[in-house]
Amino acid sequence: MTSTYFDFPYHVDGRGRTAEATAADHVRDLIYQVLFTAPGERVNRPDFGCGVSQLVFMPNSDALAAATQFLVQGALTRWLDGIIAVQAVEITPTDSTLTVQVSFSDLRTGQTQQVIFDAPVSAP
Repeated sequence: MTSTYFDFPYHVDGRGRTAEATAADHVRDLIYQVLFTAPGERVNRPDFGCGVSQLVFMPNSDALAAATQFLVQGALTRWLDGIIAVQAVEITPTDSTLTVQVSFSDLRTGQTQQVIFDAPVSAP
């Protein structure tokens, strides 16, 4: 039996139905939600997320990249511990963007995957 997941963000597909996502896309969506949800943003879970999107107000630097790496690793381990095993988090600061690269193993399939997100930040 295959599982059906709603795509994130929620939208209606071309058939007029709720858009669905594959299991791999669902895991990517979960990682995105942890990274870009600011703590305090969710009513019933005020400590959820790590707030990478708040970095837009911080000057881009190697120190910010190092701090973000620990922040992301901790948040993913905390919130997705039963779904993925984080293997590596790499943060690369370039101009006004932090590139967040997460390597992980999907605990359901055992497959190793990698996702990359860009977070805008202020210029140094």
